[in-house]
Amino acid sequence: MAGPRGLNQRQARPSRQKEANLTIVNIILYQPEIPPNTGNISRLCAGLDLRLHLIEPLGFSLSDKSLKRAGLDYWPLVKLTVWPDWGSFWAARPSGRLIATRAHDGEHFSAWRPRLDDNLLFGRETTGLPPELSELADQTLNIPLKPGVRSLNLSTTCGIFMGIALATLPELAASREAAPGRRG
Repeated sequence: MAGPRGLNQRQARPSRQKEANLTIVNIILYQPEIPPNTGNISRLCAGLDLRLHLIEPLGFSLSDKSLKRAGLDYWPLVKLTVWPDWGSFWAARPSGRLIATRAHDGEHFSAWRPRLDDNLLFGRETTGLPPELSELADQTLNIPLKPGVRSLNLSTTCGIFMGIALATLPELAASREAAPGRRG
């Protein structure tokens, strides 16, 4: 199996020991398909200093204009690792719990008790997360929707979960307080 690759050398995957000190919560996108969703999530990761893992195949090129536009000029701040397949990611996965998200299966999202080393796994926009991957998770969560609504937007779902983490983990929120001169 091939190892990870990032957009530049700064984004190469650190050792597990260093990773725990550098990153709070990992966002894992399994075969994302829509560039603006991944771009929006990358911006969230840059702003909150989270590591973003993309598992190929991707439904777009990392040079896609809409991907870059959604991430604005924050791409150099994104701690990005691109994995060639699930097996490569799984063999070298970060320590901590794997928390899977699904549109219709799993516990209510309020059952999640975030931890600093959680790894949040999100599935494809069109088909979601394969059941066999959610079976590997320590916990599988969903956001209940009214009948007739298939799913929420991927970046919205990711934002909801990170909002819960910010509200629940004082360490995460304290490290992100607005600096002087920044808009809050």
